Amino acid sequence: MEKITIDPWKWGEYTNSAQAVEVKNVTGTLYCSGQVAIDHQGQPSSEDMRTQLKQTIANLEHLITQAGYEMKNIVRLNVYTTSINELFSTSMDIYSEFLKKYEIKQATTLVEVKALFSTLTIELEATVVK
Repeated sequence: MEKITIDPWKWGEYTNSAQAVEVKNVTGTLYCSGQVAIDHQGQPSSEDMRTQLKQTIANLEHLITQAGYEMKNIVRLNVYTTSINELFSTSMDIYSEFLKKYEIKQATTLVEVKALFSTLTIELEATVVK
């Protein structure tokens, strides 16, 4: 698999993402449903957004690796949150470190939504290639 990121504007260097990602010679594509902070028994977290993001990332890591894919090959990562302000003020360090840990450079969309399931505040939806 060959992965090429396209970022024609200088400001793109500061977004923890790429404006576009091209992939060639793909042998598989994994479309992940939105992952949230739900435990092994299916119970949604009522913790703060920072704690929920940590669990959400752990759940996404587990799903992707169990499917036989690598985290570094995430090419699209959509973020849904009940508060963009809260995400940026309390949790961006966690999100940025997650991307750096796996050297992920992905196309992304950030959307503030009115609500997520139950008490959840953040959801990550990924597309991964081989």
